[in-house]
Amino acid sequence: MYFVAAALAVLSGLFYAAGNHEIGAFGANMCSYGSPFCDSPHYVLVAAGLAAVWGKFVSVR
Repeated sequence: MYFVAAALAVLSGLFYAAGNHEIGAFGANMCSYGSPFCDSPHYVLVAAGLAAVWGKFVSVR
C-alpha cells in the first residue's frame, strides 16, 4: 500500500505540473484525459495520504 501511496504522490506532482503547463505536450495529453485532476491535484494528494494511512493501519508487525 505504501507503493500505491508513493505512486499517487508522484501522480499528484505530475498533475500539478501539467495543470500549470510546465511539461509540454505530455501535460496537455494528461489534462485531456484527467482534467479534473489537473484543475485540483490535491484530490490525488489526499488519496495518497489516505493510502498511506490505510497501509499503516493494516500493516502487521
